[in-house]
Amino acid sequence: MAERGSSGWVRWLAWSAVALEGYDLVVLGVVIPVLLDDPDFALSAASATTVTTVGLLGVMVGALSVGPVADVVGRRRTVVACVVAFSMLGAACALAPNATVLGGLRFLAGVPLGGVLPVALAMVAEHAPLRRGNRATTILMTGYHAGAVAAALIGALLVRSVGWEIMFVLGALPAVVLVPAMLAKLPVDAAPTGRTAARRNPLRELFRDGFAVPTIAFWVASFMGLLLVYGLNTWLPVIMKAAGYELTQALFQLLALNVGAVIGLLIGGAVADRIGVRPATITWFAVAAVFLALLSIPLPGATVYVAILLAGIFVFSSQVLVYAWVGRIYPAAARGTALGSASGVGRLGAITGPAFTGALVAGGIAYPWGFYFFALVAALGAVAVVFIRRTEPAPDLAAVTRDRALS
Repeated sequence: MAERGSSGWVRWLAWSAVALEGYDLVVLGVVIPVLLDDPDFALSAASATTVTTVGLLGVMVGALSVGPVADVVGRRRTVVACVVAFSMLGAACALAPNATVLGGLRFLAGVPLGGVLPVALAMVAEHAPLRRGNRATTILMTGYHAGAVAAALIGALLVRSVGWEIMFVLGALPAVVLVPAMLAKLPVDAAPTGRTAARRNPLRELFRDGFAVPTIAFWVASFMGLLLVYGLNTWLPVIMKAAGYELTQALFQLLALNVGAVIGLLIGGAVADRIGVRPATITWFAVAAVFLALLSIPLPGATVYVAILLAGIFVFSSQVLVYAWVGRIYPAAARGTALGSASGVGRLGAITGPAFTGALVAGGIAYPWGFYFFALVAALGAVAVVFIRRTEPAPDLAAVTRDRALS
């Protein structure tokens, strides 16, 4: 059991780490339109897609590999190492002279970046009251979109006047404060211990004791959910420029999307705790499909910002409810692995989304066909989670929660 008094620090430090990943999620969406117009950098739509894709490959490698490592060596040392590594490599992106170097750095930074989320999710799941577990996860993920909002806002204000390099520098600076705080405040005994952890391979736990169907369904839902998150955050400004909006308008639309995401997380977790994570997740994916389809219609004035805000409310929290569900039902000895596999397999969707949308951009048909594609993906996410029936927490999590409530 973690030290008493550490839960608040775990939640806030995990939130801060996830915020840095959220910032990194949007930073390419901010700088790509600028680099496409920079003849010296020689970035084309095709090479921009390549840079995005190789970065996401690194994130996928990190998500799949770091979760099992954290289950063995401990959450604290794993998350600290990841934050240090991706911050340093992210800052190095500001020095990239061309698309090839930028892509290489994005891949290397993606590996530790991909490890942050599953470890942070596992830590929060282990420190959250059982009756508020869904809300704890969605609140954690507001950090993801707070970072994304910060990137969109900073980009709208500075990227034209100061230069695209400032985006990567500012993304790395918070680690100077965050890493010492993690070393001082995160509990050392964050890794699962005991006979169960020693005896079993965490990868095998994903398919034992009735978890096979939920594991596969979670992978499918995560694929769809992360396809939406990365596809929209990477290419929305470019798509909206193709629809006739100015760059500044398109960047503020990206900001509206991520403001909606934060609102959706605050609402979604509370709804899931009240009505259950399964019906909430199905509903969120289905409603997201409706609003994404709506964006394919030209909307006048401020109406487009309202529609994008509403889409953001449901699109991003759909995927986070999947994470909350995973963190709730798997045993502690495999929780990092379960979350890492859902995130890692889902990163295939994160790669597919920008790649497919980039192809639509290159073909000149991203608007409106990109939104039709995204609506279909959200509908498929709803179908996937219908097959998951298990919603009760694993016995060890229930026992830990009872112990924590009695202590």
